[in-house]
Amino acid sequence: MKADISRSASGGRLSLPQVTLCAVTSVNVAATVRALEACLEQIDFAACKLFTHAPVESGPPDMETVSIERLDSAGAYSDFLLTKMVDHIETSHCLVVQWDGHVLDAGRWRPEFLDYDYIGARWPQFDDGHDVGNGGFSLRSRRLMEACREPEFRGHHPEDVAICRRNRLWLEERGMRFAPSCLADDFSTERAGELTNSFGYHGVFNMPQAIGVDAFWKLYHELDDRGTIWHDFRSILRDVGRGSGGVLRAGRMLLDRFG
Repeated sequence: MKADISRSASGGRLSLPQVTLCAVTSVNVAATVRALEACLEQIDFAACKLFTHAPVESGPPDMETVSIERLDSAGAYSDFLLTKMVDHIETSHCLVVQWDGHVLDAGRWRPEFLDYDYIGARWPQFDDGHDVGNGGFSLRSRRLMEACREPEFRGHHPEDVAICRRNRLWLEERGMRFAPSCLADDFSTERAGELTNSFGYHGVFNMPQAIGVDAFWKLYHELDDRGTIWHDFRSILRDVGRGSGGVLRAGRMLLDRFG
C-alpha cells in the first residue's frame, strides 16, 4: 500500500524543520498511522506525533506515540486540539492530518504557506470571504493554538469552524493571518480544489482517486469504525464499483452499511 498511497511528482524529499506532523484519534488508528507514513515518506518534519489512547503495534520509526485519554466523541477531539495539543508542540507550526487525508506531493509545497497562522481546504458553501478552512488536513501556527486556549475564545466544536468562522475576526484582531482562498486551494483539496494541483487533501470521498481504488479497498478493511464513511457513502460506492471486482466490492459495502 505504501507505493500507492504516496505519490511524489518531484521525486525528492522536503525538509520542514519548522513543522511538527500530528494526528489525534481514538478510532481507525491503523489507517491514521498509514496517513502519517504517507507524509513521512516524502517529508522530513521536526517531529511526528500520534496522540491516541490505543496501543500501536507498528509504525514508522520517526513517529512518537503520545498516550492520551480515550476520545469518546467528536467534541472531545475538538477540545483536545484546541486546549491540549499545543503543550506538545515546540515548532512554529503544526501539520494536522486525519486518517482520511495526507500529503499528496511534497513538490507542491510553497514556502509562503508558513507565512500564515492557518491554512486548510476551502469551504465552498461559504461566500463571505471566511471560507478557509477545513481542519482535517491543516497547517496552523503555535501562536494560533495558544490563542485558542484564551478565555475569550468562543466555542470549541467543530474545532475548525470555531477557529475559522466563529472566532476568526477575534483571532485576526490579535494578528493571526488566515491564508487566502487561492493559496488554500494550492495547499489542500477537500470539497473544493483539485487533487492534481494540491499539496495534500482531506476527505474519505477523495480517497479512491487520491490513493487508487485497490489501496482504498485494503484500507477500508482495516477501519474499526466504518461509520466514518457513511456520510459520503453514495459517491464512495460509485467509485469503488468502477474498480477491479467493483460489483462484489460494492455489494460488500452495501451489506456493511445496511445488512
